[in-house]
Amino acid sequence: MERRAITCLALTAALLASPVRAQLGGGLPIDPLGTVGRVGDAVRDVAAPTLAPLGEVVGDVRRLARERAQRLARFVSDNDGRVEWDEYRQPAVCGEALLLDPDPAALELARRRGFVVIEQGTLEALDVGYARLAVPPGAPLARAIETLREALPGREVTADQLHFPSGSTRSAAKGTAKSGVLPRGGTVGVIDGAIAGSKRVVSQRSFAAGSKPSDHASAIASLLTGAGTENIYGADVYGSDPAGGNALAIAKAIGWMLGQGVPVVSISLVGPSNPLLARAVAAAQAKGVVIVAAVGNDGAAAPPAYPASYPGVVAVTGIDGAGRVLIEAGRATHLDYAAPGADMSALLPGRGRVTLRGTSYAAPLAASRIAARRAVSTTSAEALKAADAEALKPSSRTGRGVLCNICRSGL
Repeated sequence: MERRAITCLALTAALLASPVRAQLGGGLPIDPLGTVGRVGDAVRDVAAPTLAPLGEVVGDVRRLARERAQRLARFVSDNDGRVEWDEYRQPAVCGEALLLDPDPAALELARRRGFVVIEQGTLEALDVGYARLAVPPGAPLARAIETLREALPGREVTADQLHFPSGSTRSAAKGTAKSGVLPRGGTVGVIDGAIAGSKRVVSQRSFAAGSKPSDHASAIASLLTGAGTENIYGADVYGSDPAGGNALAIAKAIGWMLGQGVPVVSISLVGPSNPLLARAVAAAQAKGVVIVAAVGNDGAAAPPAYPASYPGVVAVTGIDGAGRVLIEAGRATHLDYAAPGADMSALLPGRGRVTLRGTSYAAPLAASRIAARRAVSTTSAEALKAADAEALKPSSRTGRGVLCNICRSGL
């Protein structure tokens, strides 16, 4: 694996040897996830409902696109040896490929081309088989994946792409007050980092190397508690691994949630479409699990966020205290609800009350209302229908409406 680390370092060093616009040129898009080409459409989508001058909106959209490209480039550079670009210029686990539904013949062909099986298994409760493969020594990940696809036509081969949290926490001003109480109840699973300080966590399991409490996940648990969720299940897909948040870890976490009987799962992470994760989501949905996901914070010019964009996933955007959709809110291929994502707070161990901003925090609030409805409904479809009836002010920018509008303070 030492040669793999050197290869990943060389790739990222070459990308970062010049300014972002140049380093991502010459075969690489300006933004690794393709946001810049969407700026025009994003401005048209965002400008009309805002009170800001058009020039300010254009500036915000372009800034978000630029910052996103820079952030991803820095991340890959800072984590050389664990992270590298895949063939779509997405950050992925360095030197590893995923093969779906492997059989002995396919694995033998992979071995002949220099791939080594690191792990093989079936996602818990989901009946989705996979093999985790080390690519040939010295081969860039993108080239290795293309080689394996050519050797196994018709098979699903993918990088293990990474997903990132979509919210921030800051020290809160004193005197933040709760804005009301909703009926309590329901169970929500949180796929994120490790939750600390929550008495509502029934069970928690790690799907990543190392152990490191997450403010992001802990804030989500605080919000769920404040919104009335009775039971929380936590799946840590980050740990202390720079390549945490990968598709395989999230897929395993979904399978575990299903095995635990969790009816509603909240995922405040965003990344590219991944075949293994798509299969895991679909399999869980087929068994009645409602998956709720944030649309991200990279602006309307960003490409569609996943898992929010997978079919049937409840995609959630965020609004501020005045009811305006967040200027930085990303997008999905569809939109179901909005929920508070700013002008709100949570309690964190060791930090006290902090202010929150981002669609990360809107998703669990929407999930809390669906879970409360699911606790008294026979099916997930009935719970979603009840949530629709509860939602306020539906529009093209809030989907079927705003849920949990008074949920702005976590416990």
